[in-house]
Amino acid sequence: MNRNVLSRRLVVGIALAALTLSGCSSKSDDSSANSTGGDLSGELKASGSSFAAPYMQEVITSFKAKAPKLTITYNPTGSGTGKEEFGKGLTDFAGTDSLVKDGQGPTAGTYLYVPTVAAPITISYHLDGVAKLQLSPETLSGIFQRQIKMWNDPKLAADNPGVKLPALAISVVHRADGSGTTSNFTKYMAAAAPTSWKLGSGDTVAWAADTQAGPKNAGVAQLITQGKGTIGYVDLSDALATKLTFAAIKNKAGAYITPSVESATAAIASAEVAADVTYNPLNAAGPTAYPITSPTYLLIRTKYDDANKKAAVKAFIKYLLTDGRADAAGINFSTLPDAMQAKALAQLDKI
Repeated sequence: MNRNVLSRRLVVGIALAALTLSGCSSKSDDSSANSTGGDLSGELKASGSSFAAPYMQEVITSFKAKAPKLTITYNPTGSGTGKEEFGKGLTDFAGTDSLVKDGQGPTAGTYLYVPTVAAPITISYHLDGVAKLQLSPETLSGIFQRQIKMWNDPKLAADNPGVKLPALAISVVHRADGSGTTSNFTKYMAAAAPTSWKLGSGDTVAWAADTQAGPKNAGVAQLITQGKGTIGYVDLSDALATKLTFAAIKNKAGAYITPSVESATAAIASAEVAADVTYNPLNAAGPTAYPITSPTYLLIRTKYDDANKKAAVKAFIKYLLTDGRADAAGINFSTLPDAMQAKALAQLDKI
């Protein structure tokens, strides 16, 4: 298991501590964006997406060798809190898996999106004796809205011919905090099961009272592990770190696809990129695309008054999008296609 994924598991159930590493001394604004890091110094603070935390942790660690005098702190608070803290000026950049809405976080025109990596959101479950499970969007909709309450329900049986499903109650687990993972899961449900999904989409939704809530992806993973008959949505990195079992999900082409780096890469390959460089790989077309694939972004400012911070932000994010991509596959994240990577890098020129 990757050492950084393992370290993340150790903080389940407590407030996640900031990840602080050292990095480099700054000379000028734009020249240091092309720097290898040795001329940078000072401190950068960031918070946000717990979904992206393993990748952020890995890249900050590898950037340390290039920028030993720069301190970078990333606190995986969840996307909702990350956007709020960035909007209040408490951080220099933020991680988010969901887009900024009016009145949430930074003011329009003061920030830019930088897409970074993508990864599957698994539908993980704890069901003794059932090693493989298939779920269609309509069945998922029924489970998470508490219309399907038993594992041997006929709709589940129809998705899983030949599988012996127990007469056991289903216990649904979801995020307790404002979450980009929740936003992307519920956006997928709204797109894939439009007639049956009634909860809408967003960083938070009105889950039924008889469901369980866990903090961050790691907290949801822990609740699934501890319970029997549990099911929830968890990023692939945490699902693998916790040794959860996860389902194959029926995609738009009608194929049941297991979450993986490869199936997430297939999903982002066909996604259209908007003018602000955001994109939507959810419910993507393609026979091998995993349908619940989440993008993740960094929010950066259009203007940094401190020239050192501007230089450091540009240099670090350029590294993350180029050399830092080598860290992604080992921790189960998919990198951007080359054309999308070029658009992400171009965002740095707008600061």
